[in-house]
Amino acid sequence: MQIEISSRHGGLDAEQQRYLHDKAEKLQKYFARLMAIEVAVDHVKHAWEIQIHVSAEHKHDFVARESAATPEAAMDACVHSIENQLRRYKEKVQNHKGDVPQGGSATP
Repeated sequence: MQIEISSRHGGLDAEQQRYLHDKAEKLQKYFARLMAIEVAVDHVKHAWEIQIHVSAEHKHDFVARESAATPEAAMDACVHSIENQLRRYKEKVQNHKGDVPQGGSATP
C-alpha cells in the first residue's frame, strides 16, 4: 500500500509527518484491500485542513475532510470519518452474499 502526504501551504516537521503517516497506515486494519492513501495538508489562517483520499480495490474511493487547530487533531477527525466509511463498506460487502434475492420469497 502506498501512502502519500502532501502539504499545500505551510510545512510539517518530521514528527508531524510521521504521526500522519502512522495514522494513515492504521486504516489497513479496518479494510485490508487498500491500494493507496493520499493525505493533503493545508494551513489556512489559524486552522489546519486535512483531506484524506483512500483508494480500495474495485474502484471504491473514500474521502474525508476536516479542519482543526493542529494537524494532529484534524488527522484524528479525518481518520475517524474514514474508519466509519470503511467499516460500513466492509459490512456491506461481507453481508451481500447471504442476502435473499429481492425478486421472490424465501419460503416456498
